[in-house]
Amino acid sequence: MMLLACNQNKNMSTLNLTQEWDKTFPKSELVNHSKVTFTNLFGITLAADLYIPGSFADAQDDKLPAIAVCGPFGAVKEQSSGLYAQHMAERGFVALAFDPSYSGESGGEPRRMASPDIMTEDFSAAVDFLSNHELVDPERIGIIGICGWGGIALNAAAVDPRIKATVASTMYELTRVNEKGYFDQNDSEDARYAMRQMVARQRTEDFRSGEHPRAGGVVDPLPDDAPWFVKEYHAYYKCPRGYHPRSGNSTDGWAIDGMMPMINTRLLRYADEIRSAVLIIHGEKAHSRYMGEDAFKLLKGDNKELMIIPGATHVDLYDDVKGVIPYDKMEAFFNEHLK
Repeated sequence: MMLLACNQNKNMSTLNLTQEWDKTFPKSELVNHSKVTFTNLFGITLAADLYIPGSFADAQDDKLPAIAVCGPFGAVKEQSSGLYAQHMAERGFVALAFDPSYSGESGGEPRRMASPDIMTEDFSAAVDFLSNHELVDPERIGIIGICGWGGIALNAAAVDPRIKATVASTMYELTRVNEKGYFDQNDSEDARYAMRQMVARQRTEDFRSGEHPRAGGVVDPLPDDAPWFVKEYHAYYKCPRGYHPRSGNSTDGWAIDGMMPMINTRLLRYADEIRSAVLIIHGEKAHSRYMGEDAFKLLKGDNKELMIIPGATHVDLYDDVKGVIPYDKMEAFFNEHLK
């Protein structure tokens, strides 16, 4: 039985997809896994891992709810997003974990560019794919955005009404961090102008050289005075726990000149117009908690929830080391709103 959406072989550039299991988490025997590709509206071919509940591997009349998953920003589908997707597939959802444009196994040149617009489109392209999959009910599709992709997920929910439920886990609002710095400590016109000048100079040099230098992933080795949350990132991305060679956070980061759109974009501009259900999840001790709580304040309607995990930090919601990711809550949330 063909288990791929109908545009699988149309307008595709060729991607070099790894066929062996190279995730940072063990493979579940309760789901069926396959590699798939699809295009976004910018013509970029995205690579993804499709997880299908094992009990629905054969053709059936019933259609299943589906979830597209991405994040964290700078990570790949072999890390947190794949873990979340596999867990949700174990619970009865068709789940798609994808690499964003310009990163991982997905297409797009130059590599490791970042655009809030294209990133938001990547989520909608994943919804395109799932909406046309033969096992999926197109009226029962949700998304999960992790870390920086939590803010992107809210932006996608605001623009794409096909998304019926959204989970933002341990979310960052990427544009806020770039505009104002961590904890809004650099929220000034002068600070933003200095950043714009730096990126503009880099663009001039990159045009001349034909290269696009990257800013570096998580700092390694760690300086003694590194903030505690940077130490947390290091313990995940730079150590066997979460390291992956295609992950920008594990290796050399994002292109410096590609960060310009992040400075001038208001990612949550229409968050108050999201009519579908939203669940924001944060750790009690997460350094990013203020971003999730402030995003929640923008939301309207009785189908919006904020869940704070006692004692958990930001990175605790990346994997199952601490066992605090609330899969039961997410399952119940999606079951309630994807029906």
